[in-house]
Amino acid sequence: MELPGKLPQGNNATSCSMMLQPVGVIKSKIKEPFLAATDDGIKMQGEIDAVRKKIRQAQEEISDIIINPHLLDILDGIEQYSHLIVLYWAHKVPEQGRSLVKVHPMGRKEFSQVGIFCTCSPARPNPVLMCVVKLCGRQENVLQVTGLDAIDGSPVVDIKPYVRRFYPEEEILIPEWMQRLHQEIDAGDR
Repeated sequence: MELPGKLPQGNNATSCSMMLQPVGVIKSKIKEPFLAATDDGIKMQGEIDAVRKKIRQAQEEISDIIINPHLLDILDGIEQYSHLIVLYWAHKVPEQGRSLVKVHPMGRKEFSQVGIFCTCSPARPNPVLMCVVKLCGRQENVLQVTGLDAIDGSPVVDIKPYVRRFYPEEEILIPEWMQRLHQEIDAGDR
């Protein structure tokens, strides 16, 4: 008996080859990721208070997204948006980080392990990360943004305009542990 949702095998398998080409690169003050992937899971890079401070600072820092000059026309009209969705590649995630299945959120053992797709961790099978940023300005092929949590040198995979209507407007369900993590990070803002 075949399980529902099981991927086809053998001659019935669909073949899909993927090739991503970066459209640009991120220049930011963040030199190392906040979380590191190891064989044992993920862990914060430094003491919790220092990591919280770095996360809050990253939200306010201006970062540059440098688009390949030959793609300059791809940006026409982008200034009409206040916010963008940036998809980027977590290029410093080691191979063992791409094989993690379950982790303690942010490497904190007081939280039960959850599946990697339940976290925002950069350690994932395909380390494509996403961030909603505020567009502060554009100079030719360079976008200045705030709220970008990518480390310096991260390849940009794609950029999309943030259009609120495309996203749920009803109440969103978020696990208690995720709410707690966000409250702890935000606590330093008061």
